[in-house]
Amino acid sequence: MHQAVLSSHRRSVLPQEQPEVNYPDLDLDLLRCFACVAAERGFTAAGQVMGLTQSAISLKIKRLEDLINRRVFDRSSRHLALTPDGDILLAYTHRLLSLNDEAVRRLVASPIKGHLRLGVADHFLPHHLAQIVGRFHRTYPEVRLEVEVGRCTELRTACDEGRFDLVIGRRRAGDTMGMPIWTETMVWVAAHDFRMPERDKPLPLATLSTGCMFRERALDVLSRARIPHELRYTSTSLLGIIAFVQEGLCIIPIGRSNVPNGLKEIDSLPALGNAEIAVFGNTSDKNLELVQPLIDLFRDDLGSGRKISPSP
Repeated sequence: MHQAVLSSHRRSVLPQEQPEVNYPDLDLDLLRCFACVAAERGFTAAGQVMGLTQSAISLKIKRLEDLINRRVFDRSSRHLALTPDGDILLAYTHRLLSLNDEAVRRLVASPIKGHLRLGVADHFLPHHLAQIVGRFHRTYPEVRLEVEVGRCTELRTACDEGRFDLVIGRRRAGDTMGMPIWTETMVWVAAHDFRMPERDKPLPLATLSTGCMFRERALDVLSRARIPHELRYTSTSLLGIIAFVQEGLCIIPIGRSNVPNGLKEIDSLPALGNAEIAVFGNTSDKNLELVQPLIDLFRDDLGSGRKISPSP
């Protein structure tokens, strides 16, 4: 009798079997559209990038929201913004699209071997660059890729001297050298607790050292608008000056694709315009087999709107 009661008690504490839930499969085409809208911060701009009408983009986003029964964009604010659910989905979207593209490249692309020396301007955060290089290595494990991060002007000089096969960096207005691969908006960025100074106080700035295109553009724009400003912090490293920004000490001009999480855009200052990212160096047919896959990865990463998490 005692044994029967004990057996019955054991059965009663076992977890109940959960009913099977049939979750919908996410459509990669809808996710790619969602990522583009998030990156471009607008339906019209995303349509221009994807070659679709605004109504077609809206329909895709509506289908995605119906699929997951969640709103992904807040359309009531002044600027199109992600909802909390949209923010969560975007992180998964980047991972899903990255894995999809990596798998397709690995399976479809012909195996390639070789040695590629790459210089990358310090407009890309090291975290950002590491993601791209990691994807390239996993997709093309037989290619030996050497990477050096530095100032664009110095890297281009080294490339002309034959020390690099390829350099990726910003191209100044009027410069016809190189092959453009991306155009993005330059923005003012500050910490969330940063307070704009009073009118008679100078705006504290942080920039890269002399010769940086962003530095020159920012100083010119502020001078033309007659906004008092003061260059407080400079560095040869982008991470170096972002550390000051994260402390709420200043603002920085930066490309939108490189805005770290935890920082906000400042809309009250004059627009900085666009910056063009280009590839410089040997893109001849002989080298194209190695170069093109890497360029494609940079395009994908820049177009995804990924945010970079600041170092702890």
